Amino acid sequence: MNVTKEDQIKRDYERVVSLTQQLVRIKSVFRPEDPEANEEKVANFVANYLRKIGIEVHMEEVAPGRPNVIGVIDSGKPGKTLLFEGHTDVVTEGDPSSWKHDPFGAEIIEGRMYGRGTNDTKGNLACMITAAQSLVEDKESFTGKIILCIPVDEESMMLGIKHFINQGWADDVDGAIICEPEENQICVAQRGALRIKITVVGKMAHGAISWSGVNPNWRMAKIITALQQLEQEEQATHGEHKYLKWPSITPTILQAPVKGDAQINVIPERCMTTLDIRTVPDQDHQDLIKKIEQIFTDLKADDKDFKVEYEIIEDRPATETDKNQPVVQSVYNAVKDVLNEEPRYNGVPGATDGTFLHVHGVPIVTIGAGDRDIPHQINEYVAIDELGTTTQIYRKAALDFLNGDGK
Repeated sequence: MNVTKEDQIKRDYERVVSLTQQLVRIKSVFRPEDPEANEEKVANFVANYLRKIGIEVHMEEVAPGRPNVIGVIDSGKPGKTLLFEGHTDVVTEGDPSSWKHDPFGAEIIEGRMYGRGTNDTKGNLACMITAAQSLVEDKESFTGKIILCIPVDEESMMLGIKHFINQGWADDVDGAIICEPEENQICVAQRGALRIKITVVGKMAHGAISWSGVNPNWRMAKIITALQQLEQEEQATHGEHKYLKWPSITPTILQAPVKGDAQINVIPERCMTTLDIRTVPDQDHQDLIKKIEQIFTDLKADDKDFKVEYEIIEDRPATETDKNQPVVQSVYNAVKDVLNEEPRYNGVPGATDGTFLHVHGVPIVTIGAGDRDIPHQINEYVAIDELGTTTQIYRKAALDFLNGDGK
């Protein structure tokens, strides 16, 4: 198809804006208590869209109503495999009345599109699909294969990407572009995530007769204080990472009693906290767990009534990709060409589905449209011009990587 560069850019811009609106207007907040609240509708829409534009589609159910979508573009020529990843789920919109605009309306106002998922990450999902459509429609020449990985559940336990990997889809992937809102900065590192649930077991009693019970709250307070000290020690040891800032240990939920109604004159039987621990690449998670266990051991030595239980809910290592990896170099070349400026490197403050691809041995780089501070906020938005720019970056990066320019 003969199309000028200017026409191609304009066409892709109009498509990506329209596709983002369509995706955002399909609610895909997962709620376990609601059988209709999942990613199924948006996944079906994406699968049908890909089929209509001539892309081979596979759908695999990860859990009831929660299918992964996988698109495959095979050049028929031997070469590398490039993976684009963008998830279909979004976090809750919270109270809709707190929004200035309909959280699922995808309204465009003064160059911004508002709505849940515009930024994280349906806008970038639309960019990667539009880039793929552009390559197919323009019959661009490349070797190897492109895989579009469109999983469920990135915002929770990342069941979708784990299923994708377990089914063998990532086995022959040579590089992956993770499509997340990073202001089109080239993110080569991600903080790790270690989630731990800690429960202190006490003995229920009347608040006026405290000596007849064992108060778990006092003991939990000692744990949290010791964890704060551990955080300071870890920060002093590992310092501030160039892209990821400081490692952190953050108590999030604090609950007592764990079950049943709280009452001001009752010592609860149990007190529970959850830890959201974020790590940098040179921290060892097993070493960190041992240090936390040592806190428990030390407290128990001084308190015969100290009883604690803990559960590791999730363990996601920090990642770092060498800038000389071909996939990073291809993204660098694409950003420099599209933006006509020196690209900026950075890191992802949280974890992404790319974490598990990295563990599987796939070099990853994260880049996409959207303000880095906007995900999960009320009045989430993305600049529509940035959607067009990101589409061009993805398009050029794919050609660069598959045709060998990124080495």
